[in-house]
Formats: sequence, structure tokens, C-alpha cells
Amino acid sequence: MADLAKIVEDLSSLNLMEAAELAKMLEEKWGVSAAAPMAMGMVPGVMAAGEAAAEEEEQTEFNVVLKDIGPKKINVIKEVRALTGLGLKEAKEVVDGLGTVMEGVSKEAATDAKAKLEEAGAVVELK
Repeated sequence: MADLAKIVEDLSSLNLMEAAELAKMLEEKWGVSAAAPMAMGMVPGVMAAGEAAAEEEEQTEFNVVLKDIGPKKINVIKEVRALTGLGLKEAKEVVDGLGTVMEGVSKEAATDAKAKLEEAGAVVELK
């Protein structure tokens, strides 16, 4: 069995670029994809029609999704990096793919992120 304290110590000494590379290597090794580091994805459940309507009325978690990057792509990439803590390559992939920037965040965090991204020139949708 691995010495967990040693593993924690080794991981704590990684810089941001090394941590990003480690995450990528683990994704490839295990065949999984990590969500944005700041947000955990919502687990979809089985809902009846009435429950779905109630869920929409009481929505407390939002996803921030890019719909268009506009003419200032570099500014949008910078803002995605600031909001998520992603590296340059990962933030560029999110922007190029018009992907989800943040998942399962509060309404306040989602509207703040939307305002910042729109200020950078992007078109953003909250889901």
C-alpha cells in the first residue's frame, strides 16, 4: 500500500503547470474527463414532469455556457482562466469549443461570471 502522507507531500509541491499535466495524464490513463476545477457536475436523476417543473422554479445551481466568443477571443480566454483557474491550453479549448465554463455554481457566481465574460466580448447563457 502506498504511503499516503508521502503522496500528499509530493502533490503539494507541484506547480500549476505540473498539476495540469498530472490531471491530463490521469484522465488519459483512467479514461475519464475532469470538469472545471471549481465546479462539480450535477448528477442527472430521473424526474417526473411535475418534479422537473418544481426543479426549474427552485433552481439553485447554474451552468455558465459560452454561446459565442465575439471579436475579442484573447480577452475571453483570459477571463475564462481567471474564473476557472484553468491553464492557457485548457481555457483555449473551452473557448474554441464554446463549452461550459462553470457547472453547478450559485446564481450569484453565475451572474458574476456572465457579466465578466460579456464584458470581455462573449455571448453567455445561464442554464
